[in-house]
Amino acid sequence: MINNIKTVFSIKDLENLSGIKAHTIRIWEKRYNILEPMRTDTNIRFYNLHNLQKLLNITLLHEYGYKISKIATYPEEKIPQLVREIISKKNSQNYAITSFKMAMMNFDQELFFNTFDWLISEKTFKEVFKEHFLPLLKELGLLWQSETITPANEHFMSHLIKQKILIYTEALQIRKPTKTDRIFVLSLPLNEIHQIGLLYLQYEILDKGYKTIYLGESMPIENLQDLTRHFENITFVSFMTVQPDRNVINQYVKTMGQKLLQKNNEIWLMGKMVEHIDQKVLTDRIRIFDSMEETINMI
Repeated sequence: MINNIKTVFSIKDLENLSGIKAHTIRIWEKRYNILEPMRTDTNIRFYNLHNLQKLLNITLLHEYGYKISKIATYPEEKIPQLVREIISKKNSQNYAITSFKMAMMNFDQELFFNTFDWLISEKTFKEVFKEHFLPLLKELGLLWQSETITPANEHFMSHLIKQKILIYTEALQIRKPTKTDRIFVLSLPLNEIHQIGLLYLQYEILDKGYKTIYLGESMPIENLQDLTRHFENITFVSFMTVQPDRNVINQYVKTMGQKLLQKNNEIWLMGKMVEHIDQKVLTDRIRIFDSMEETINMI
């Protein structure tokens, strides 16, 4: 079953997780004996978590200029030692993402927290999110689609990232808003559950001094309409990652406009599904954004 915890990997899985082509991995195995795959009765290679961790470490050393022929001569324990030395220089973006991947594969919360603490000691939360969490999340989507990781892996990592966003968001929520000309209401369409982008956007909006109302996933338009009775100058913000379906998205956006655009309200939309929105549906108060950065710049 796909929901089982994954402990055995194909060479394609290793390629997806490390970024090293399967052909190259085979050459490294044959020429330098850097991994010791197990084999099925039909002689197909498969690998365990130890193989995966070793390959990720070797990949990091290789990116830092170590030759594979040299790495192959090192005793087993020297490879993680060299990786730790690179980490101690606090200049390895790739290390952090590699470390987060290993935390995900091993369901290792301690490794996640230690890696995050190392990053946050040198960077702001915005930098950690943009430079490390965003690239990691994009990669997780591809890894999940290719069945390299299971939903359990992806949910474990997503939850930890959400947890960090919420911690840093709460520190801003207790501050009094400094801008009162507009209020932001953040929600997701029906059956849309991908919250991380919306959660992070709330952090950015709060940081700019605005008040936010976070309503979260699967929110009917009629319930959003209730907010128009309590507040004026609302900007309704929504991510459309997999919902609404492309066949109904234009009607959905039209309905949002009809029910929510009283007074000076606006609607901001982003996510993969917005590419299916017809330009005719848009007005000067219904906007679509191509990226998180573009949205943040508009706040």
